[in-house]
Amino acid sequence: MAGPTTARRGEKKSARSGPPSSGKAGNSGSGSGGGGKKPAKRGESGSSGGRSGLRVHFTVPPRRTLIIALAGAVLLAGFGAWSLYGSTWLRTEAVKVSGTGVLTVDEVVRAAAVPMDTPLASVDKKAVADRVRAKLPRVKSVVVRRSWPHTVSLKVTERQPELLIQTGGKFVEVDAEGTRFATVAAAPKGVPLLEMAVRDSPGLRRFGADRLRRAAGTVVTALPKALHQDVRTVEVRSFDAITLKLTGGRTVVWGSDERSTAKAKVLAATLKAARDARHFDVSVPTAPAVSGS
Repeated sequence: MAGPTTARRGEKKSARSGPPSSGKAGNSGSGSGGGGKKPAKRGESGSSGGRSGLRVHFTVPPRRTLIIALAGAVLLAGFGAWSLYGSTWLRTEAVKVSGTGVLTVDEVVRAAAVPMDTPLASVDKKAVADRVRAKLPRVKSVVVRRSWPHTVSLKVTERQPELLIQTGGKFVEVDAEGTRFATVAAAPKGVPLLEMAVRDSPGLRRFGADRLRRAAGTVVTALPKALHQDVRTVEVRSFDAITLKLTGGRTVVWGSDERSTAKAKVLAATLKAARDARHFDVSVPTAPAVSGS
């Protein structure tokens, strides 16, 4: 009997060998037999550590919320403006003054002329300060502040007399800057007289009386306190011809107001070294001269 054909033998052999290999399709399957990996989806992190894929979403406030916030801000600003300028809560009710010496508090308050029962925020501080200085020449400076809720504070600095100009039976006070600021009936104690002997001096035409008075003020303010008390008169004949007259008939040729600090130190030392001398010249501080006994 003839055997099976070649085709049937091949079919039997394939049946014994098992199902055919699935190739690449088998590698992508899951389970213990597949061993393959699923491709990572977009937005997911793979096992090798890619980007997190987190997305940030910004929420835009609704239009109604913006309108409400804007309206609240407008109302708040309006209430603040009304509180400062329209209400009675922050009105000017008092003026406080400090720093006065010769001047009285009432004099400063009258000169300031601060408008009462007006909004404190509307007080013009510069205008107040200008009025005080214009009406009271003794005031060198004044600081104006608003002290909430109802007060305007004025801190005054008065000019101090360094020299006196005698005119008739009264005395004109002059400060260190050469400013004439007040006339008094009695001479303040310890303030020397200023004699301006410059009527026909070329220095008067060149520098002016204000500059010469300021030079005299520079000289006296450079003197130490103990020496300042001995000065009776400061005589100015020209810008570079200033002479001091001390107690005991002593005179000091000072020259100009330049290097006044050095001249003051030299004069103090010379007075101690030559107690019997009557005439001193410190116009050149590096070479002082002494004469008379």
